Amino acid sequence: MNQDGYSSDQPTGQDPLVLLKTLQLLWTKQELGKQLKEEIRRGFARLEDPLAGLLAMLESSSDWKGKGHSLGYCITMELQLWLKAHPAVPQAAILSIKLKLQPDQDVEKMCTPLLLQDKANLVEEYVAEYPELQRKLLQTLDTWCEPSFDIRDITRPYQGLSKYKPEKFNRRMLSKLVFRLLERFNVDPALCPNVINQRHLRTLNYLFYKRFVEKTMTEENWADHIQSTVGENRWLQGHLVQSLLRHCDARGAARWAQHCRVPSEMLPQAVAEELQKLHIQDRVEEVKKADNYEASKKKDYYQLPIPRENIHFLQTWEETLQCWEKVLQPGQVVGVDMEWKPSFGMVGKPRVALLQLALKDEVFLLDLPRLLEQAEAEGEKEKLPRFIQMLYSDAAITKLGYGMSGDLSSLAATCSALKDTEKQMQGVVDLLAVDKQLQWGKDSRKVDGLSPERSHEERGVRQPEKGLSLLVQHVLGKPLDKTEQLSNWEKRPLREEQILYAASDAYCLLEIYERLCKDPERFSLGSDLTDSLVGKQSKKPRVKKQLNKQEAPSPSGQECQGPRTDPSRPPAPISPQEFSVVCDNMLQGLGRYLRCLGVDVRLLDNEDDHRKAAEIARQEGRVILTSGLPYQTLRSQVGEGRCFSVNCSEKAKEQALQVLKHFNVQVSLGDIFSRCQVCNCNKYLKVSRESMKQLVESSRQVSGEHSAGCPGSQSCSVTGPVCDTAQPGCTPHSEQAEGTEQRGAATVLAGDTVLQVTAIPPGVLDRAELTDFYCCTCCGKVFWEGSHFGHIVSQFQDVLVASRDAQSIYELS
Repeated sequence: MNQDGYSSDQPTGQDPLVLLKTLQLLWTKQELGKQLKEEIRRGFARLEDPLAGLLAMLESSSDWKGKGHSLGYCITMELQLWLKAHPAVPQAAILSIKLKLQPDQDVEKMCTPLLLQDKANLVEEYVAEYPELQRKLLQTLDTWCEPSFDIRDITRPYQGLSKYKPEKFNRRMLSKLVFRLLERFNVDPALCPNVINQRHLRTLNYLFYKRFVEKTMTEENWADHIQSTVGENRWLQGHLVQSLLRHCDARGAARWAQHCRVPSEMLPQAVAEELQKLHIQDRVEEVKKADNYEASKKKDYYQLPIPRENIHFLQTWEETLQCWEKVLQPGQVVGVDMEWKPSFGMVGKPRVALLQLALKDEVFLLDLPRLLEQAEAEGEKEKLPRFIQMLYSDAAITKLGYGMSGDLSSLAATCSALKDTEKQMQGVVDLLAVDKQLQWGKDSRKVDGLSPERSHEERGVRQPEKGLSLLVQHVLGKPLDKTEQLSNWEKRPLREEQILYAASDAYCLLEIYERLCKDPERFSLGSDLTDSLVGKQSKKPRVKKQLNKQEAPSPSGQECQGPRTDPSRPPAPISPQEFSVVCDNMLQGLGRYLRCLGVDVRLLDNEDDHRKAAEIARQEGRVILTSGLPYQTLRSQVGEGRCFSVNCSEKAKEQALQVLKHFNVQVSLGDIFSRCQVCNCNKYLKVSRESMKQLVESSRQVSGEHSAGCPGSQSCSVTGPVCDTAQPGCTPHSEQAEGTEQRGAATVLAGDTVLQVTAIPPGVLDRAELTDFYCCTCCGKVFWEGSHFGHIVSQFQDVLVASRDAQSIYELS
């Protein structure tokens, strides 16, 4: 060998390219094949990174074809033998994956040391492309999870392994890995009976805890889940009997064993004897007890405010089409929720069994499995996904939810056509985001809505409210009753309790939304929070970018739908007479200030729905003024630039300034009090002081006569021009006001408007500087000159412009 210039003792094997040159030299001497193979193995042992070394050698070996008699092929085959002798090295698995050597290797020997080094992800990749290896690995892992198996028998041979982590190698970790592999590779769970049985046993113990310790699961729900969990599995039936004996007496255990169809031969003698004595009266007593409990809990929990006949369970496409027509309306606000059968940690994502859509007056419960089955049978399986996509992508419809991301994930698992729904959705308000940002007190999440006299035996261990139930308690006063939450939602027909629970879960979202909108300050809900929620409705970056362009901030930092092409250039100035608005029902103070300045203002009543503002705006060409969450709903129902969100934390005067500056409304002295603050009318009847004295005196005299039991009637010949504004020198209309008429104690104008002369304080009529009074022809309010005009001028001097109009001073009676 030395005569050929090669020595096997030199450290050239540490450099893969030097090793390659050495091997190439030996390759030319075919008779030295055995020595070549030994040198390959020694060389790999010297390499710091065998994977990188092999790749470097293969790239530099020009004759490498992947197979056949070549140096590269020889190196690869010898590597495989070397790997078998060094299976604990992670690089060995990586090399095997790169070279696709897994079919020729022992999956247990390759994967065991990797699991002991906490490299489960590498194990997954090792078997990823080989279904047979996947099954072998799963069977091996399931064997290790058998209750009588001693895991130390597996770990003992590897105690000297580098990065050895035996604490990670336990049944819990192995069980999680099995379920992950089952789901990823879509393998039949029956291949792993030990892991499945252990998971079912944990589910069984959980169900017993919910029913007999917490006492938060109804008998019907509990029995449904017990039957579906235990089934005909004798091993699980045995554990069921043992659990029954721990939590019930022999009679109770017998009754439940009968209910869950446990074979009598599996029951202890005492339970079997009780099983023979059971009578139908037992069930009657249990039903009566359940009915009493249902009646008593109504006072403790949120109750659905709509009648039962307004809850519709939809199983046909004819019924669903009627639902579509009502839900897919511009401006609609929809509470959305979904229900599915609890998986209790089993394989796969849950599939939605019920979709709830709540409107103001009714709730629709869509039987998704049935509707999807019908659509597929009719060859129109895209019908339902199309409806759902239309709903979520329509910005003109406000969708309310709680934790919508999880719901949509389950929806995508139910119907693959809906996998991109979350990316396309617009006009959604996730109340989970609101809940996280609302400023609850530190101890508020410990609130127990039940009265203290409820005993432990009566209700079990009451768990603190959480999630949506806690939000409902904070906002609406009572929590949700969640006893049906863990129902089997796939079982048909649904029980009445399930129907009411599902409807309540969706409908309460509407009530929460409405309450937060009407009284945001009570919940410390500032405009910055509501505006941020409005901006988070679409997760699609492109849509978000477009919204940002369309929603230029006003000088107050609020939003107005519609383009402001250049924020530095305000819109053309307009007068108050050219500006008409409708104020949402939480902005009455703003509306009255704007009326003081001559703006045409419609005010919603407190009981009005926010959507009425959009109807008025469209019919009368008004701009909507709103605040907080309703902005998102209303902005999509009117044209661009026709909806403005003011800061609800500001006072009404500051809000008015924001509006005037944003729309460049220029107010003159002649505009102030040109409209009635009470009714928005801009026509006044001018009455002289002497005539007003006569009207007041007549009203008082008649009132006195009435109080003495002597009815009477007088008239007063007061006439005057009807003015567009409450200005002394205004130009009268061509029409003349007819004489006022005294009807009993009331002075009545033309059109049956009662003049409110009795509201004029004593002494005002004696003020010599007052020459005239101005009476609103719509509501009868009386105005006269006073100091209020000066107050308004001083408050809004920033937006006042010079005018030739004569200054007048009025005071509201």
